[in-house]
Amino acid sequence: MSENVLSQAEVESLLNAMETSAEPAKSPAAPVADPGTPARSMRGREKVTPYDFKRPERVGKDQMRALQSMHEGFSRNFGAALSALLRSIVEVKLTSVDQLTYSEFVFSLENPSCFNLLVAEPLEGNLILDINPSILYPIIDRLLGGGKESTPASRRPLTEIELTLVSRISDLFLIELKDAWENVLPLDLRVVRVESNPQLVQIVPPNEVVVLVSFELAIGDVRGMINLCIPFNSIERISNKLTANSWFAYGSSEATPESKAALGGHLDKAQVELDVILAETKISMEELLDLRVGDVITTEKDSRMPLQVNVNGTPTFQAFAGAFKGRKAIQIERSYERKKPGT
Repeated sequence: MSENVLSQAEVESLLNAMETSAEPAKSPAAPVADPGTPARSMRGREKVTPYDFKRPERVGKDQMRALQSMHEGFSRNFGAALSALLRSIVEVKLTSVDQLTYSEFVFSLENPSCFNLLVAEPLEGNLILDINPSILYPIIDRLLGGGKESTPASRRPLTEIELTLVSRISDLFLIELKDAWENVLPLDLRVVRVESNPQLVQIVPPNEVVVLVSFELAIGDVRGMINLCIPFNSIERISNKLTANSWFAYGSSEATPESKAALGGHLDKAQVELDVILAETKISMEELLDLRVGDVITTEKDSRMPLQVNVNGTPTFQAFAGAFKGRKAIQIERSYERKKPGT
């Protein structure tokens, strides 16, 4: 029996051998950890990306980039158009383009809100345009002649008069949105219904994926959000058009004879203001008040000297006065020499 009993040294040797075999094999070139530093795993950490099965990413990355680029240009144009309407500087900035479920979008909104149900033919289904009350009521205040002072937003549904004023904002939004989508798909956009409670509108199932395009509006010190909700089933059939690269570079492409002709056609129809300066002189206020019909005002300008013709306030031509078919007219003689930029 004594021959089968292990000594203490043999037991410790076996335990050390088991611990050594349990450790992962190391490469001879593997770095050795500094004894003075805390023990760390020498294996590189793999990046783990969480995946939520409730929020499947059905919209591809190329499509999301296309939507972002398209609506960045839209935000600039809409800000300029809204500034002209309100006669005040309005900053519109695209903040995010995300995909989430419809229920997450609805429950993230304020109640009451301005919840516009849109039709965008030929896209299937409906789109949603939500205007936050924090920016909506200051816009209504300016449309009604209010000053620049910010007023606290009211937590109530819109009145009939306010809904009429809001339609001017939503119509302007749809006009610019149609122009932004023109290179992808011509849309016929219109508002079919306006609700104050977002939870009363169910355009898709709660777990359906939607693309949420969010804009931040700033008027002075007042800020608020405008959200455009696009269900995935509305853009599913045109996903190939959103991933096409042709429309991305349309702004940097070279001018073709057709594009030059189209641009020239638009310029030909542009209205310009034309005025002719006959002469200039100075008189006193007393002389001005004493003027009567038939009085003659003398000037230092010779009748044989050419007259200055302005186009939109810019001196452009020299001409002589005369008559043509019984009506007063001018005859263009020459154009002014235009100075080159930097001279």
